[in-house]
Amino acid sequence: MINKENKDPRYRFYNDKFKDQEQDTPALQSEMLPEPDCGEESYEGSNKLEGKVALVTGGDSGIGRAAAIAFAKEGADVAIQFFPGEEKDANQVKEHIEKAGQKALLLPVDFREHGTGADVVVQTYEHFGQLDILVLNAAQQIAQTSLDDLSTKQFRDTFEVKIFSMYESIKAAEKYLEPGASIITTTSVQSFSPSSHLIDYAAVNSAVSNFTVNMADYFASKGIRVNGVAPGPIWTPLQLDQGQPEGQIPEFGQKSPLGRAGQPVELAPVYVLLASDDASYITGSIYEVTGGSQITL
Repeated sequence: MINKENKDPRYRFYNDKFKDQEQDTPALQSEMLPEPDCGEESYEGSNKLEGKVALVTGGDSGIGRAAAIAFAKEGADVAIQFFPGEEKDANQVKEHIEKAGQKALLLPVDFREHGTGADVVVQTYEHFGQLDILVLNAAQQIAQTSLDDLSTKQFRDTFEVKIFSMYESIKAAEKYLEPGASIITTTSVQSFSPSSHLIDYAAVNSAVSNFTVNMADYFASKGIRVNGVAPGPIWTPLQLDQGQPEGQIPEFGQKSPLGRAGQPVELAPVYVLLASDDASYITGSIYEVTGGSQITL
């Protein structure tokens, strides 16, 4: 999908309208048209994470998949959490991790269940014997154009999957993380510029942004860095599983200043930077990868 010869960011990746499409829960990346570029072939590593172990939540598809594949190509062993039912995508990621010469661990876990955020951390540590990078990326995004249609259950589930599991994971990881470790959260441009059809999703990401900055201050004295990444419109399965209002998929991302949706692989270098020792003086920051849309905190 990437056009390496074209340096113009407006045209370097897919920049046409998308086919109007949707999927039942859970949506699979392997059934998207076009399939997102998560760096399976386009990302090239340079051993920036050699000898490290990473846990990536929501690592079967989209942004989490791109981070997991990039980490493996940079020399890290990787555990990925994914929602049960997404095994097809998760097994593909496992193949790419192993193709890069690294070890993979698959963790099918539903973060709507209390305590599961801690469980995946413990399982990762017990399997690999160390934990150096924690990428907290799992999310639920369901568009509702009417408050009447936004149920209390959906609101609670959105917070359970995103911020409560994040809290559980970080709390459990504190005793395993050594100085030099990195925690990276995925927030969203919605945290700073909310859309009325994503009320719960925007609100939970606002909490994630605040939590990220707060945790950075808490962990600084322990030599552990905490940063966030705020994506704009990125072509991922979240968008096809009720993530956008009806009829909006064809135009998805095309109102960004660069005129197109981003591809997951375009975020991978940011996650690699924040996970690596190259970012030794970066903590408490939120990096925007939005195609030009501005964020402020």
